[in-house]
Amino acid sequence: MKVRQNGAAVQMADKKMTALIPVKIKWHGGRKKVIPAATLPDQQPAHDASMLVALSRAWHWQRPIDSGSDIARREGLHQTTVNALLRLTQLSPALVRDILNGRQPKTLSIRWLKTNELLWDWDDQQEFFGRFDG
Repeated sequence: MKVRQNGAAVQMADKKMTALIPVKIKWHGGRKKVIPAATLPDQQPAHDASMLVALSRAWHWQRPIDSGSDIARREGLHQTTVNALLRLTQLSPALVRDILNGRQPKTLSIRWLKTNELLWDWDDQQEFFGRFDG
């Protein structure tokens, strides 16, 4: 078996196909060691440490928010109440702005928002809630 390191994945020569696997052969303790291409130093992924820390914090902080139990305990509320209110963070910025300005649909109530699933797409929300008073 010949191992060639030329970068080509497949070579065709004289009606014969040769598949090349990108590896590196190193001597280690008097023996040959095959190092797969994924672990070659020049092909190592470049991890952004600050991005990894931010992602881990976000997922860590998301857990208590998703369950609502820690918030409920601190606020003295039932967990289902907290979970229902947390869904309000899914409202589109335009609808939040309308609520803050007192221009929300007249038939929209906190009871409706707490007991019904919200659409995830903000444009769909605008269309849906726009039909409330229509």
